Amino acid sequence: MFTGIIEELGTVTAVDERGDSVALTVRGPLVVSDAQHGDSISVSGVCLTVVEQSPETFTAFVMKQTLDMSAHGSLRAGDRVNLERAASVGDRLGGHIVQGHIDGTATVLLTDDGDGWRRVRFALTPELSPLVVDKGSIAIDGVSLTVSAVSPESVAPDAAWFEVSLIPETLAATTLGARGPGDRVNIETDVLARHVRRMLRLDAAAAAAAAAAAAAAAAAAAGAVGAPVGAEAR
Repeated sequence: MFTGIIEELGTVTAVDERGDSVALTVRGPLVVSDAQHGDSISVSGVCLTVVEQSPETFTAFVMKQTLDMSAHGSLRAGDRVNLERAASVGDRLGGHIVQGHIDGTATVLLTDDGDGWRRVRFALTPELSPLVVDKGSIAIDGVSLTVSAVSPESVAPDAAWFEVSLIPETLAATTLGARGPGDRVNIETDVLARHVRRMLRLDAAAAAAAAAAAAAAAAAAAGAVGAPVGAEAR
């Protein structure tokens, strides 16, 4: 588990293809200072497992599924990434509960600089749109943020968007300060929202199955009532 409070800006030093996965090596002296084989580190929002480490770098494997659904498939040597070690018991939860299991990506639509802050709008897929609510928590490239605005319900599902407001500290200490229109970012929605959606889908599926069973039973009963006497014997 993570908190979404970035500890360090790391630098990708190598991306080595291993079949349909990659071995990602990242320089991050702070997060690797006490890292051991098997430890979890959030790399721009994706929970990865340390398989090798040196005094300043660590290597982790990124599986095909993760490459397909995240922005990690486009990482190259020299790219900056947000790094956070897994939370420890007793740590302050400065952000929110972040699992490192992203839901997909979002694309930056626009940025607008205000007096000491920046508004950033992201496009949302129809699948993720119901999971993002105004004033709710969201992790963008591993950064814990509060949603400042969402598109009206009248907007078509394929045109949905949400906004966050970034303070100077976030702009300077994370990769979000360098993001502009067209850039893709990793998105992890609130875990509670995901559980609620799952329960609603299961309830809807159960209701549909019950309705179908009732309709089938009614049709069978109607057929039995309308059948000629003695028809069963023929």
